[in-house]
Amino acid sequence: MMRKLMYMVIVLVLVSVSSGNVILHDYGDALAKTVLFFEGQRSGKLPATQRLAWRKDSALRDGLDKGVDLTGGYYDAGDNVKYNFPMAFSTTMMAWGVIEYGKTMGPELVHALEAVRWSTDYFLKATATPGVVYAQVGDPKADHNCWQRPEDIDTPRTVYVVSRNAPGSEVAAEIAAALAAGSLAFRAFGDKVYAKVLLKRASEVFQFADKYRGSYNDSIGEGVCPFYCDYSGYQDELLWGAAWLYIASKKNLYWNYVTQNMINFKPQIESALFEFGWDAKHAGINVLLSKLVLNNSMEASTPFLSYADSFICSLVPDSPTKTVQFSPGGLLIKQGVCDLQHATALSFLVLAYARYLKKSPHLIRCNDKIITQTQLVGFTKQQVDYILGSNPLGMSYMVGYGSKYPRRIHHRASSLPSLAQHSDHIACKAGTPYFLSAAANPNELTGAVVGGPEVDDSFADDRVDASKSEPTTYIAAPLVGLLAYFKARSSH
Repeated sequence: MMRKLMYMVIVLVLVSVSSGNVILHDYGDALAKTVLFFEGQRSGKLPATQRLAWRKDSALRDGLDKGVDLTGGYYDAGDNVKYNFPMAFSTTMMAWGVIEYGKTMGPELVHALEAVRWSTDYFLKATATPGVVYAQVGDPKADHNCWQRPEDIDTPRTVYVVSRNAPGSEVAAEIAAALAAGSLAFRAFGDKVYAKVLLKRASEVFQFADKYRGSYNDSIGEGVCPFYCDYSGYQDELLWGAAWLYIASKKNLYWNYVTQNMINFKPQIESALFEFGWDAKHAGINVLLSKLVLNNSMEASTPFLSYADSFICSLVPDSPTKTVQFSPGGLLIKQGVCDLQHATALSFLVLAYARYLKKSPHLIRCNDKIITQTQLVGFTKQQVDYILGSNPLGMSYMVGYGSKYPRRIHHRASSLPSLAQHSDHIACKAGTPYFLSAAANPNELTGAVVGGPEVDDSFADDRVDASKSEPTTYIAAPLVGLLAYFKARSSH
């Protein structure tokens, strides 16, 4: 028996070496690191359980000038601004991952729920005043002009607000979606009281978003544009928020809202059926609601299933109608930008749809080609594996995973010495030498996933090139669910 086992191990190693890119990934380790990353992005008073110990308390006076407590939440990327629009999307995606795959997360479930709660607690603060949603904290232009630790912030912590007279439907509706999805996650895993609080607030915030329609581009554009301008309109967020509220509450008024407004917003929705990310929720709406059609709990006459099929046909390599490209190494390339936010968000949708199809007779037809559930799972695994190191460079794009990963990421806290290393205040421009240095970052932001390689699979590992070397919460958030799924699958 022992001789047979050794033979199998030798064969496995030989196959891995001869193929060059066949790597057995530890999805459980990658999952743990991805969840840990969110601790590195925390703003506010850090708890005693903080595991990334080089990060310390920061931005403890946020909202004070407005007479409100806006401490907490996440810095979205490598800067020190709290952009609530992409933060809410990241929260929705983490919560969706917990809802779908929480039972397979093992010990990481507790940490994943903590990561969701860190932002839902913040959003409860940001929406506590009726008729007002706090949409952002921090002056982005001043912040981006500095290279400074979050613990040293001395740039203006400007608070940007949307209200009845200055609406921001996209940011309000995405926060409603995050709170509703969060309520489902906490209801499923034991905190039903908190789940009710989140659902009630989600309903109130959605009502505000819908009643006072308008884009935050027009209300607070100087704060959000061009960084997180809403380019796709706010209609998709209204449908997305209502969809999550229906699933969380089972109230028909939300289902009726979605089905009616899929007609009213048809031009806006059909113009971006294949898009999904912090700005565009179009494909996500259709995949999310396709589950209700596939399990026969809602009428088949709705367009969600056909729209979801069209999305899949635009994406998978075997489809004759695909509209995306792939790098030579197999990474999804969308809109001419090799950015891993597309690979993770779209892969999450593909895997979710594959699982919804598992017990259904429904077939995806891309012209005369049938795309199977097995193909969808395989596509998703290829994208995840690429990110983890199955690529021409053998480079993991997740910091701390594997032996070869980015060391000079575009991230202020990671690239500057920690308070333990340098207790004195680092002023706005005093961090510039660290930014320009060729040295590796002194603090490992474990689990951070950077923007990714060039379209030819090359990667410079250059801190100055933010588009490639900067990690974001919305790149990492979909990976929580993806990695939980493949962790469970690889253990069978």
